[in-house]
Amino acid sequence: MHSSLSADTQVVFVGGGNMATAILRGLVAQGFPGQNITVIEPTAESRARLEQDFGVRTLAAADASLSTASVVVWAIKPQIFAEAAAPVQPHTRQALHISVAAGIPIQSIEGWVQSRRIVRCMPNTPAQIGLGIAGLVAGSAVSAEDRALTQAILSPTGQLMWVDSEQQLDALMTISGSGPAYVFFWIEALMQGGQALGLSAEQARILAAHTFVGAANLVLQSDESPELLRQRVTSKGGTTHEAITTMQERGVTEAIVAAQRACYERGVELGKQFA
Repeated sequence: MHSSLSADTQVVFVGGGNMATAILRGLVAQGFPGQNITVIEPTAESRARLEQDFGVRTLAAADASLSTASVVVWAIKPQIFAEAAAPVQPHTRQALHISVAAGIPIQSIEGWVQSRRIVRCMPNTPAQIGLGIAGLVAGSAVSAEDRALTQAILSPTGQLMWVDSEQQLDALMTISGSGPAYVFFWIEALMQGGQALGLSAEQARILAAHTFVGAANLVLQSDESPELLRQRVTSKGGTTHEAITTMQERGVTEAIVAAQRACYERGVELGKQFA
């Protein structure tokens, strides 16, 4: 168990969906006791599943037992955050609050939970298999101990990256937050192209997925830039050169950059609804 987590640490999750489950699974797998975790989840079926799978305590609604909370993880849809916070905040003002609700600025969260110890987190879906990367930004009252506690709770889901501002968190979202969908989109396209050339759907799926895994790991493990790695496999006049040239002629780079800009602007627009 991580050194920042002790036998006295009490973790409360508001919401018991996919992201909460991913974090829960990682915590329990590293030896954190399920009896130190409380999940507030209105759906009876979900409560039963969480109790059975992780040995956690569940509540249908907030009550005074939350007053022992060391940290509250807000794993809910942004549009219900304010409503969900109202019955919780009288009991949890002493806790560190970690929000994985997309787009909601720290200032709004501070008002809703009546605390300035806020960490905003932008996770991504590979967290469900321990291969995520999450962006983190700390509110003004977050201490070094709070940062360590945040890392202890979230690190089982994958890599963590602290950034300096909420603007940077919004920018990060255009790569890692929404990025898995871009990769799935590319895999779909490669499957379509492969099938058009005679491969089966399953052959194309496995080839495309493993190509992304291998290439991504090569980027992480190599001292060379992605540009240089690309150039090394793009012989002038060869097959890869023909493919890359076709993509460049079709404006693929510009389309990806424009897509990220659209993603960023939509994120800022949605965030203003909660400011």
